[in-house]
Amino acid sequence: MGKFLNTDQIRQYQESGFVSPLDILSEDELRAINEEIAFFEEKTGKLIDFPYKSRCHQIFGWADRLVHHPKILDAVEDVIGPDILCYHATLWVKPARSPAFVRWHQDGTYFFLDPALHVTAWVALTLADDEAGCMQVIPGSHKGEFLQHDDDENPDNLIPRGQGLAMEVNREQAVSMPLQAGQMSLHHTKLFHASFGNNRDTRRIGFGISYIPAATRDIGKTKAHALLVRGEDHFHNFLAEKRLAIPESPEQFAYHLDLMRQFRKRQDEGATFSKAQLD
Repeated sequence: MGKFLNTDQIRQYQESGFVSPLDILSEDELRAINEEIAFFEEKTGKLIDFPYKSRCHQIFGWADRLVHHPKILDAVEDVIGPDILCYHATLWVKPARSPAFVRWHQDGTYFFLDPALHVTAWVALTLADDEAGCMQVIPGSHKGEFLQHDDDENPDNLIPRGQGLAMEVNREQAVSMPLQAGQMSLHHTKLFHASFGNNRDTRRIGFGISYIPAATRDIGKTKAHALLVRGEDHFHNFLAEKRLAIPESPEQFAYHLDLMRQFRKRQDEGATFSKAQLD
């Protein structure tokens, strides 16, 4: 029995590479988050998109709260231990009636982390069921090696480089991870996963948080930042990221842009192209 996960859930994560659904947010927490997102969009006159949807815990108070949420960290601690870094976080938005998708892929092929223990906590901020294009996974696929990926220029692909498995995936083996708003899933960095179009009349919004043990080594060409969110970092394998100070302040936007430039350089090394443009 862990801090948050029970014995069967911990075993499922180890054997299948994922566990879902997990109840995380209260109705009040969920309402506050969505109101803050709506307020930002009303204030700016446009929907949240790149670069603000990436590493958004360095801009928005709601995202900072989620990255440090005790229930999320308790669940993550149950699978990777007590010393936890946040490596990255992304807001995944699929507009209503949208063909937006994410190809089958493994996260770790382009995160350059060793050992491969990174876990993604995917928090549903709106309904994320099959009709809305929830995540699908291939159980047990995390037990193999990282496989070859290639890039895809399809504009409907939500990943900036469009990375995906170069091989065909047997979708008959796929299992859906539908989530109600306020629930979360966990998945392993090697797990095959994807998501497809949103056929609902409302947006599908989820927040994916990438956590790693502090002992993880950075094996990328460009040095990565990471934020200590629980425990201690005795290893200092990453550039120390500062916690959000003043949400949506000019200084914070500038710091976020610096972090994103470093992250995109790291991600795009060796890429044939990137759809992500930073001014």
